[in-house]
Amino acid sequence: MGEFSLRIQHKMKNQLKESILSKRNSLSKEEILEKSHKIKNNLFSLKQFKKFKTIMFFVSFNSEVSTHQMIKEALKTKTAVIPKVVHHEIEPSVILDFDNLVPGKFGILEPIETMKIAYKNIDLVLVPGIAFDKEGHRIGYGFGYYDKFLKKVPKAIKIGLAFDFQIIDKIPTEIHDVLVDMIVSEKRVIECKKSKI
Repeated sequence: MGEFSLRIQHKMKNQLKESILSKRNSLSKEEILEKSHKIKNNLFSLKQFKKFKTIMFFVSFNSEVSTHQMIKEALKTKTAVIPKVVHHEIEPSVILDFDNLVPGKFGILEPIETMKIAYKNIDLVLVPGIAFDKEGHRIGYGFGYYDKFLKKVPKAIKIGLAFDFQIIDKIPTEIHDVLVDMIVSEKRVIECKKSKI
């Protein structure tokens, strides 16, 4: 791909990011919690979610799909894993109690100490994003943490959590993108076209 095409692609991605973030940031706290509750119900009803024991959540912040209640509920029956950012990389850590988390990088809650888990033992990863398309591409926050991390868990099922307006027709793709297998919103569950499920 030529430099001009890449510049146009980046510009398109940035415009998409801005417009969707602006829409997401305009949601009230009540709307976020109400939509997130529906997303939780859709997620917890999936056979893939019921089947697997070790699930990696992201810990939501700001206007993201709220995962705090999901994690607390999952802790009753699952091994819950969350990210801890160490040297610009995601390190997965098992947690036993949500209330023991403290603000880490970017103010996102994480464990004080990492309780390590082998990457191969993570069955399912819930992935944050600003936008997703139906083929499983995503636009993240631009730090590349998740793209790097997802390459280390090739066998895990990857599920994007998003409000329905975050799902768009087509995202400009890049070589290093790691696709999600499914997307769960408050209105629907999408099995992505190139999914391995």
